[in-house]
Amino acid sequence: MKRKSKKRLIWGIVIVIAAGLLFLGFKIMSAPKKNIEQKTIKVERKDIVDKALAVGSIEPEVEVAVKSKISGVVRKLYIEVGDFVKAGDPLLEVKPDPTPLELAEAKRNVEMRAIEMETLKKEVERNKQMKAKGLISDHEYEILLQRYDESALSHQIACERLDLIEKGKVRIAETNIETVVKASVSGFVLEKLVNVGDPVVPLTSYQAGTELLKMADMNKLIFKGTVDEIDVGKIKESLLAELQIGALPGKKVLGHVSLISLKARKIDNTTVFPVEISIDSTFGAILRAGFSANAHIIIAKRDSVLSVPERVVTFKNDSAFVNLPVPEGEPKETYIETGLSDAIYIEVKSGLEEGQEVLEKKIKEIT
Repeated sequence: MKRKSKKRLIWGIVIVIAAGLLFLGFKIMSAPKKNIEQKTIKVERKDIVDKALAVGSIEPEVEVAVKSKISGVVRKLYIEVGDFVKAGDPLLEVKPDPTPLELAEAKRNVEMRAIEMETLKKEVERNKQMKAKGLISDHEYEILLQRYDESALSHQIACERLDLIEKGKVRIAETNIETVVKASVSGFVLEKLVNVGDPVVPLTSYQAGTELLKMADMNKLIFKGTVDEIDVGKIKESLLAELQIGALPGKKVLGHVSLISLKARKIDNTTVFPVEISIDSTFGAILRAGFSANAHIIIAKRDSVLSVPERVVTFKNDSAFVNLPVPEGEPKETYIETGLSDAIYIEVKSGLEEGQEVLEKKIKEIT
């Protein structure tokens, strides 16, 4: 009997709690909802600018990689990073460093050419006497002279090659060939890629050669970046651009679009197009190669036009509408003609007047 009475007591408590919860829920659901007052926005005049964003960096218009045409090791450096050099100024010296086999072959080649030239010289003397006696023709004698001249030239080439390997310099006709690498253009040294003692592979027709230095004219800098494919169809060459330099916050730099690539590039599964922007004015800002930057390319601009926030506009079938407040009544939906948008504000060409108020869109209540 005691067990049955306990069970009845427990079930009674559970039923009372459940009934209380149901009653509380019903009261909450049936409580009158508070009226949410809709805010209004005034129609104002603003400058609206439609821009395309390009992300990239500041780079020299022309950057030169300095290489050597002589193999060896770096003997001496005449410059440091940041130095300005003129075309023809010495940059570094490459010391020839031939292998023992290369040196031995060069010396033996000189000796062989000397022996060949001496033999042909004696043969020319003999044939000269035979020609005087009419024993050989003029044609045969001229062929022998040509062979002698070619042998003498081969000997000279062998000697010049040996001088270049041993001494690092030689003069051919009016040209001095030496192991001092000189600047081909005027500009600043941006990067030094070798140190004294580093090996140097020469630039030839079949190999790229060792990059020794990088130079550029820092007076001719451009912006190189990429634009999303959505915006590339809107931009064209000569459009103005405002550059924002990450390392120079607040500094104003202006330019214009000078190149739009014909071919897209894939970056992180996104299709972008490379663009270049020529810098027209830095307003005193000092730019450096490699500065990260964003370029805002101005596609279109409207000055002091009627505008409303784009969020209050409802678009239906290529038409735009806003809601106007009506005292003690339902909002009035009104058609407006829109123009340029910067994704925040949108131009109002007709349908509204300056100072007129439009309703914000209703905020859906979360229940």
